Amino acid sequence: MKALYLNVLSRFHLPVLLMLAFMAAVPVPAGAEQLLIVRSSQAFEEAMSTLQGAISGAGYKVARVQRVDIGLEGHGYHSDKYRVVFYGKAEEIAQLSEKYPELIPYLPLNVAIFAEGDNTILTTNRPGVLGEFFPAPELKVIFARWEKDLIRILDEVRETR
Repeated sequence: MKALYLNVLSRFHLPVLLMLAFMAAVPVPAGAEQLLIVRSSQAFEEAMSTLQGAISGAGYKVARVQRVDIGLEGHGYHSDKYRVVFYGKAEEIAQLSEKYPELIPYLPLNVAIFAEGDNTILTTNRPGVLGEFFPAPELKVIFARWEKDLIRILDEVRETR
C-alpha cells in the first residue's frame, strides 16, 4: 500500500486525531493502526479539488465539506485551511443505516484535509478497522472495499503534482 500508516502522534497531528475521534467515536484497540495519512505537495486548494475529483472518480459523492478551522481556533490552533470532506454512496449508506443502525455514527465516510506550510495533509480513519467492532461477514467485505477505494483516492491526491 502506498498510503502511509502512522501510529505516532506529533504535536501538529494531535488536533487532527482529537477531531477525528470526536467525529467518528471509534473505540481504539491497543496497537491497531487506525489512521491513513498522506502528504500532498499540492497547495490546499488544488489538493481539495483533486480529493473531490478522486472521490467522484471512485464512484462516491461528496456529501458536504465542513470547516473545522473555526472550532480549532477556540482551542489555540490557527489554520484557515482545515476542512472535513464527507462522502459516500447515498443508496449504500441508506441501506446500511436501515439494516445496521449502529453504523449511523460512522457514516458518511470522511477525510480531514489541512494545510501544513506548502504541503497539504489528508487523514482519516481506516474503514477496515470497523470490522473489529462490526464483525458481520457482509460488513467486513464492505469495509474492505471502502478501505481499498480510500487508499486509491488518497494515493491519487498524494501523487498529483
